[in-house]
Amino acid sequence: MIGMYVGENEGAKFWLSIINGLKNRGVRDILIACENGLNGFPQAIEAVYPKIEIQQCIIHQIQNTTNYVSYKDLKKLMANLKMVYAAPDEAVALEELESFGEKWNSKYPKIYKSWSERWATLSAYFKYPNEVRKLIYTTNAIEGFNRQLRKVTKSKTVFPSDDSLLKMLYLATMDITKKWTGRHRGWSQIRAQLEIYFEERLEKAEF
Repeated sequence: MIGMYVGENEGAKFWLSIINGLKNRGVRDILIACENGLNGFPQAIEAVYPKIEIQQCIIHQIQNTTNYVSYKDLKKLMANLKMVYAAPDEAVALEELESFGEKWNSKYPKIYKSWSERWATLSAYFKYPNEVRKLIYTTNAIEGFNRQLRKVTKSKTVFPSDDSLLKMLYLATMDITKKWTGRHRGWSQIRAQLEIYFEERLEKAEF
């Protein structure tokens, strides 16, 4: 947890100011950014860290594209969609996406269109083994953290200033992070994989 910010509008300028702030504080490089479709975020972070890989949250994408699917179609459609995001590699995933479009475009054309348009950021994880994929395919970790923060703020909907809100969130963060004592499951193997994939960028960095 290296930053907490309050902003009225999320957009490329907002994110750019935050990411530049991180760089100025000493964040020299970011290998992979996991994000959930935030407006302007990919453009902003790529402007500061041009070598970064963007992985859009698969869970958010599924939720956003299946919200309006008829209940009677949902089970079969989800089974077909799983063939896309759970494919063993990107080539197979693209084949399955085309197959999905052929089956469902007549009824739900926006789903295929959404996945196709966002494919560059949805497909980054296919190049990695399962251990790394599980780490980067979803933003559930930060979503879980946000849920814990909302427990603190939900009883008080009005704050006299942004500073008072940040102070409350900071104190809550100190309590929450006291429990962050363990390593991510399988981290040693994940680290070994990342050291190979990003060897040139990591050789001079402490890792």
